[in-house]
Amino acid sequence: MDVTPLVWIITIAVTILFFIYEFFAHVRKPHEPSIGESARWSAFYIGLALIFGVVIGMVWGWDFGGEYYAGYLTEKALSIDNLFVFLIVMTGFAVPKIYQQKVLMIGIVIALIMRGAFIAVGAALIENFSWIFYIFGALLLFLAYRQAFSHGESDPANGKFMTFVRRHLPVSDEYNGDKLTVKKDGKRFVTPMLLVIVAIGFVDLIFAVDSIPAIYGLTEEAYIVFVANAFALMGLRQLYFLIGGLLERLVYLAQGLAVILAFIGVKLVFHALHVNELPFINGGEPLLWVPEIPIWLSLLFIAGTIAVATVASLMKTRNDREAKDRDQIEGEPVIAAKDESRGS
Repeated sequence: MDVTPLVWIITIAVTILFFIYEFFAHVRKPHEPSIGESARWSAFYIGLALIFGVVIGMVWGWDFGGEYYAGYLTEKALSIDNLFVFLIVMTGFAVPKIYQQKVLMIGIVIALIMRGAFIAVGAALIENFSWIFYIFGALLLFLAYRQAFSHGESDPANGKFMTFVRRHLPVSDEYNGDKLTVKKDGKRFVTPMLLVIVAIGFVDLIFAVDSIPAIYGLTEEAYIVFVANAFALMGLRQLYFLIGGLLERLVYLAQGLAVILAFIGVKLVFHALHVNELPFINGGEPLLWVPEIPIWLSLLFIAGTIAVATVASLMKTRNDREAKDRDQIEGEPVIAAKDESRGS
């Protein structure tokens, strides 16, 4: 895939302009977006991402187009999981809804910057050290295990990291609009808003460690990795308000992402064996009999896993709600009977 420096410059410049527009058009004036506004902009950004995949396919070939779509789906799914943690942070810090847009915007920009740095490092490692695929594969398998069995066990708002921050910074008890610091009795304090942003930044760092090895397991093209991440993050703010209630119903999202990460981890290990240069594995020779998982299979597997996890989650939450309603209805006659016996 031949991507000229000019294409890189234009892509990065347009991405920056999108976020600048987002800030001045939607975030600068604090407000809670309506469902209609969130739906329209979410549809716009998702449609734009899908169209860009067609452009990649037409310009550079449909193999790269398939890699882009697989990477975009994976990053979008991971970004939705990221939103779930953002929701926990917002709830833990009791962020007023009118200021949540600003926090999300800052968090998304931080995420893009961190992922950009990881993309550059990952591209350099892949270019010079083929054995890095073994490490990426092992890391994804570990992350898959953690995703499946440790999801939701920690509170980013009250964890060890935030306890450390609170211990070393003078923090005011109340929000002061969307200001990050406030002066009281001649002393400067940081507001809870700054703590929220610090927590969001820490979460972004963790998710960058998850997402970049995952997408490098689907493509070795740094340009595809960057645009897939950029499009996955665009519109994430609107998606937060659109599916805020739905997030709590995606109870199997963590398990679905764990399956995807494990699949990509295995794919990376297979690829590492196929291009092996380590002297203690097969004498430093590639294991050509090891299968390479084609991108079309990766795309189908990722899309299918996301669909199954979503449908299974919605079915479970619906069944749980119906069971709860039945228990309440069945319990009412018993309570009424007890009240009548007391009255007699």
